[in-house]
Amino acid sequence: MGLSRRQLLRFGAAGSAAVLVGASAASSGRFRTPRWSDDPFTLGVASGDPTPDGVVLWTRLAPDPFAPDGHGGMMNHPVTVDYEVADDELFRRVVVRGSAVASRDLAHSVHPEINGLAPDRWYYYRFRAGSVISPVGRTRTAPPPGLPTARMRFGFASCQSWSSGYYTAYEHLAREDLDLVVHLGDYIYERAWIQGRQGLSTGPEFQDETVDLPTYRLRYALYKAEQPLRDAHAAFPWLVTMDDHEVDNNWAADSPGLGIDIHLVPALFRRRRAAAFQAMYEHQPLRIAQLPRGSGMHLHRRYRFGDLAEITMLDTRQYRTPQACGGNVTAGCDGRFDPDRTILGARQRDWLLDGFAASPARWQILGNQVGMSQTDIDPGPGLTVSTDSWDGYVADRNTVLGAAADRGVRNLVVITGDRHQNHAARLRRDYADPESPVVAAEFTGTSITSGGDGADMNDIGRRLLAANPDLAFFNAQRGYVRVELDHGMWRNDFRVVPYIRRQGAPILTRASFVVQDGVPGVQEAWRPQPPVEPVPESDISAGPTRGTR
Repeated sequence: MGLSRRQLLRFGAAGSAAVLVGASAASSGRFRTPRWSDDPFTLGVASGDPTPDGVVLWTRLAPDPFAPDGHGGMMNHPVTVDYEVADDELFRRVVVRGSAVASRDLAHSVHPEINGLAPDRWYYYRFRAGSVISPVGRTRTAPPPGLPTARMRFGFASCQSWSSGYYTAYEHLAREDLDLVVHLGDYIYERAWIQGRQGLSTGPEFQDETVDLPTYRLRYALYKAEQPLRDAHAAFPWLVTMDDHEVDNNWAADSPGLGIDIHLVPALFRRRRAAAFQAMYEHQPLRIAQLPRGSGMHLHRRYRFGDLAEITMLDTRQYRTPQACGGNVTAGCDGRFDPDRTILGARQRDWLLDGFAASPARWQILGNQVGMSQTDIDPGPGLTVSTDSWDGYVADRNTVLGAAADRGVRNLVVITGDRHQNHAARLRRDYADPESPVVAAEFTGTSITSGGDGADMNDIGRRLLAANPDLAFFNAQRGYVRVELDHGMWRNDFRVVPYIRRQGAPILTRASFVVQDGVPGVQEAWRPQPPVEPVPESDISAGPTRGTR
């Protein structure tokens, strides 16, 4: 049961959409707050998509986040949730107050969009539902576009399978000195499992693959109940997108991936995709512009940070042509060269290229899900690649990298997830031409947990380094990437933990690479000797570009 027609009319036609996404104004009528027997803010708070004058805030009321129906222990009727934004952590100088409606339609989540803030500064925020106050979150607005900006620091992360291990990396990320976090996908995993961490059994509601709205909601609740992830969300604003596991492993547009066979029926897969998108929206700090419409969700978008950087978040799943040669790691797949094959779709690709020409930013950053650099996994003759990555969509890759060069992009850097490995690589305009110039850099970040403890080096890494002269670094431990950039240099620190199957791992910088202003490609800045006895690799994925099942 959602909001009734009479309740919607209380807000007027102009405000109805805002009410439905939990973004109504403070002047809206109020709904009754229940007497809480448990904390309704079990899933924490978050903020995201910062602009110079505001951010979007997020929370979800869920006193029983693992209730089997997926509604978090909430009743049917809407609840008014108040929020405050302040200059200080003690909320002595509140600058914005408002309220939003948490309704059953969106699992009692709210997404108030805050405007009128000062640019380029930190704020604190919190929610109140009746007499219960949420944890305090911290967020930051962006510098105005074009304004001289001396420095920016951000982290990026991906691939956080709950069953693979503990979120120790997020404990460390939450303590970094950052302005922003970018999440590149695989926030949840749709797969079924019987055993959790260290043999811990999960309840029956997690033992099947997610296929409908209640099970996707439960999966997000399981992940967001983790304190380290909640702390990382509360510490910084986030930019988020999705890859495949938010829906189905290796899915492509209207084609299901490697999940359960019943979803080979197109109508059933569209229903599944719509449920996955709604659950994602309900659990992430996303704006009204990202509210799903049926089985579609607008996720490609841009954010500028002064005159220093522009981050363009891509969507390489919704609009792509289904993978050539079955999406396999394969040699001799001529279909990947088909000029009609696309990973972005024509409209998103044109939007991206138009942005290249229009942007005055010193650094053009692409938030990208799957590997863009050519990645041969066999050092022998011939080329063996994954067609789920940009290697399966050669025409789109050549178009994007060629346009960046032709349209004068000063510094193009691609940040990538998916592979459960750390890579630093040079991007060439056309890999079919051995003399093709280097036009950009790609930094691939490893997983938070997916793939188990991992290893500093393994057989996959040795093969990749031998087969790919443009690959400058490989590491298969767990962690995240920390980036610092100014007008002269991009510094990329690969931050790793030695294990995640048990708690308490320390963090270290495994290697650092830089990109100099006006010099495309990557240069090694610092790398210590590898450990004498690296942690044994026990559960690494079988290939560099395939999602883990």
